[in-house]
Amino acid sequence: MALHIEKTTKSKISEVDFNNLTFGKIFTDHMFECDYENGKWKTPQIVPYHPLTMDPSAKVFHYGQAVFEGMKAYKDNNDDVWLFRPDQNQERINKSAERLDMPAFPKDLFFEGLNELLKLDKDWVKKGGDNALYIRPFIIATESCVSASSSNSYKFMIICSPVQSYYSGEVKVVFADKFSRSANGGVGAAKAAGNYAGSFYPTKLANQQGFQQVVWTDSCTHEFLEEAGVMNVFFRVNDTLLTAPVSDRILDGVTRKSIIQFAEDKGIKIEVRPVRVSEIVEAARKGELLEMFGAGTAAVVSVINAFSNKGENFELPKVENSFAALIKKGITDIQRKNAEDKFGWTYKVK
Repeated sequence: MALHIEKTTKSKISEVDFNNLTFGKIFTDHMFECDYENGKWKTPQIVPYHPLTMDPSAKVFHYGQAVFEGMKAYKDNNDDVWLFRPDQNQERINKSAERLDMPAFPKDLFFEGLNELLKLDKDWVKKGGDNALYIRPFIIATESCVSASSSNSYKFMIICSPVQSYYSGEVKVVFADKFSRSANGGVGAAKAAGNYAGSFYPTKLANQQGFQQVVWTDSCTHEFLEEAGVMNVFFRVNDTLLTAPVSDRILDGVTRKSIIQFAEDKGIKIEVRPVRVSEIVEAARKGELLEMFGAGTAAVVSVINAFSNKGENFELPKVENSFAALIKKGITDIQRKNAEDKFGWTYKVK
């Protein structure tokens, strides 16, 4: 199945101020798309970035069959473009699709489309600092029908956005004790669009109270800490890192699993197990909770410096030689080819 490529007649890159980017607002010149009809994927194509025309009855609008991924491309000092563990994203989008009864997108088409798209828009990947190209693959249901059933047609797409750092400044969080992000047997382990829509209202309430994010707890008892906003979450108690195990409620984060492997390689003790709210609160009271941070593609590591639980507020200490700083520098150096990739995580676009 030959990839069809239609290049833009005029790039808009000269209109972009790369020193003042709002995350996810500006998009590159081209996009990848492929339609699924009559039980098979049709000819994939790369075309100039443009709006979609869809029927108002398209099932994505009514029943939420939509899954996505988040990835980044980086440019090294030799002007080569690199991806970080793209095989994990490719596998996960198909796992997400399966959970929502959507067709898997073929691995060979995924990588061919991604490679060719990044080669076309290579100039949008800037070197140095926090510069990167955020990559958003996604699948949506496109069948025109409002019957409550799985769609018969879908669209797979990849769009790209130049970005700098995602989170900046200090982050305060509140532990959830009413709302939940996901439930046992639900779709929490999938990167389903609706998971994020459902989190916005509780997050808005937290924002109104002066917190930047919610740390989600289990839906049954709210006794166990699971995720921080749209990120996995880690806790440092004394010199041990704690994080919750993945489940059908918790996303199997690519950054999360990289942090676990990197920390183990550095000799940091790490425990992957259920983490109780009560043990983290008690550790904070004793001065043993030294660090808390979110982990995800957009920020890699986002340091949390304060939290609230049932109206009780806690400040975390400022730690020299923090695990968060060590891990963030270590992983970003690998991503940007400033350090040896002993794990085989990086993938060269060619």
